[in-house]
Amino acid sequence: MIFQHIFSETSVHLQTEVHELPFFLNPFIEHCIYHISVCMKALWYPSEDRIKNAHLTHYMIFLREEYGLHFNTYNDLYSWSVTDRARFWSTLWDFFDFDGYASTPYTTVLKDPHDMLKSSWFEGAHLNVAHCLLSHRDNNPALLFKGEDQQVTAMTYRTLYETVARLAHSLTDIGVTPGDRVVGFMPNMIETVIAMLASASLGAIWSSCSPDFGIKGVLDRVGQIEPKVLFTATGYTYKGKKIDSLSKISTIIENLPTLEQVVVVPYTGEPDISSIPHATYFDAFLSGKTSLQFTQLPFSHPLYILYTSGTTGVPKCMVHGAGNTLIQHLKELVLHTDLKQEDTIFYFTTCGWMMWNWLISSLAVGSTLVLFDGNPFYPHPGALFELAEEVGITIFGASAKYLSEVEKAGIQPEKLYNLQALRTILSTGSPLLPENFAFVYGNIKKDVQLSSISGGSDIISCFALGNPIGPVYAGELQARGLGMKVEVFNEQGESVVGEKGELVCTASFPSQPIYFWNDPHNQKYRDAYFSVYENVWLHGDFAEITEHHGVIIYGRSDATLNPGGVRIGTAEIYKVVDTFGEVIDSLVVGQPWQGDVRIILFVKLRDPLTEDLTKRITSAIRESCSPRHVPAKIIQIADIPYTISGKKVEIAVRKIIEGIPVHNRDALANPKSLDLYEDIEELQN
Repeated sequence: MIFQHIFSETSVHLQTEVHELPFFLNPFIEHCIYHISVCMKALWYPSEDRIKNAHLTHYMIFLREEYGLHFNTYNDLYSWSVTDRARFWSTLWDFFDFDGYASTPYTTVLKDPHDMLKSSWFEGAHLNVAHCLLSHRDNNPALLFKGEDQQVTAMTYRTLYETVARLAHSLTDIGVTPGDRVVGFMPNMIETVIAMLASASLGAIWSSCSPDFGIKGVLDRVGQIEPKVLFTATGYTYKGKKIDSLSKISTIIENLPTLEQVVVVPYTGEPDISSIPHATYFDAFLSGKTSLQFTQLPFSHPLYILYTSGTTGVPKCMVHGAGNTLIQHLKELVLHTDLKQEDTIFYFTTCGWMMWNWLISSLAVGSTLVLFDGNPFYPHPGALFELAEEVGITIFGASAKYLSEVEKAGIQPEKLYNLQALRTILSTGSPLLPENFAFVYGNIKKDVQLSSISGGSDIISCFALGNPIGPVYAGELQARGLGMKVEVFNEQGESVVGEKGELVCTASFPSQPIYFWNDPHNQKYRDAYFSVYENVWLHGDFAEITEHHGVIIYGRSDATLNPGGVRIGTAEIYKVVDTFGEVIDSLVVGQPWQGDVRIILFVKLRDPLTEDLTKRITSAIRESCSPRHVPAKIIQIADIPYTISGKKVEIAVRKIIEGIPVHNRDALANPKSLDLYEDIEELQN
């Protein structure tokens, strides 16, 4: 079985290695204990047992025994991984046993290593990602699904494989071939995973939108890629309500002339769909054949199409390669998250966010994945922690906004739920502030690895994320990802440590987009990341590499404030404002004013804004940050705009207050909120 020699708890090889202990382990643990007892700066350190049993530790043993490579610390390992990149990624090929399911081996690990746009990986290799994700075919649970008002349902790995096979045969029967696009307009449910895997098994390209997208938002995305098949559910649930999807589907289909089949999952009911062109119900569409031959494809064959946010223009379509995505995700899940076969992993995400794709790759490890549809605070603020207790979630992922909202709801999950199984909490979507770290360790669980992670749909992975054998510091992402040559550039384009600047990546990596859709000369691709620095990926985050070799993200650099020529990250202001109980939410933008930029702070409040609260917020920002951080104006607003994936929409608000129209609003969870920022009188003086 794929990965058995790495992931099996009964592996004699691993038991032998653990008892021998890596040569670096004892002094490393002594250093950990010293750091805790003397420095007292870290919020958390892994126990000796966790370090011994971490996959990252076993990987370092593997490098020593198979390659003669000795690394004493994570930072030593990281430095080697970005210096000898081809060798590093080839060791992952071996460590994850890619030979076990690749039909042909690779001939070249890394071609054109010095050109970020031309670099290609593992040329010559042929495989199928679905083969890897379905390599476990036992009766262990593969997927658990929880709808808001439903009991948890489960599907085993054996049943998952058989159902994928049945659907793949049906797709073949209607003519789906490698390169065809199959799209989902689905909740985060079991059938969505089945549809993706069946598509991938044939070499089709999967793309999806969350069902709460508006019609224009869907067409702006999938309309560009001309799909052959569309999967939808009859609806989805939110705050106890069943929300219809089929009314949107009719209009969407009218504008997708290439569509030949619509497959409907009767999630919120089973209405008559005879009037919907090309439509049939999921169960009726399934073939009876339960064996599957996986189409063998080049390593970089397209697997996914993801989209930019679309809040400032028509979304760009980013195409990600199959093997490229898989090897990157395995590195992050296994080495950085320490995911094991016995784990139950959850991420609160829709199918329109890259964290869904990341979560699904956990199937390769044989873990149990938890899927959720609905509002995370329904029927009460602790709903997801209640789910964690019920199914024994060991790795719990959510957005930084979610953790902040839990704190504001005033609940203490540690006292309300049995979270004994919980080992790791993951957070992404926006910067996780030091106060959020304090809340997690004070009110959710003390002995938990809190990994703030950061990347994006453009790399379908992370630039910085967890280190299971290292400490957690407040406000910091633990480490830069192995093989990701991440640096911070100052305004002179120089690499700096301990200073704020632009987050960049200075060497190619597998999970870059293989291309943009309808971009034959790579001009959209080049403009998106390489227009500022030649052959250097500019990610658009304002960041800092710390003395601990961790990373602090201060916000999007294109939303960075620049009063008087001094660059200020919006997260610096949020972390102060969020401490005020009167403030439900806030948003900071820079407004061009009299040849400079002035800071505008919008606050959503429980009660009317008073002069006293304004003075207290102003004073706190001045004392905690600097006089330059103090907003020129604090304005009460009824709502703060967010994307569907939970990110504040600072740039669109800035455009509106500058009088620039924002047309693409369907990517927002609350698009009408943007109207509140038009023609605000206080911004005219």
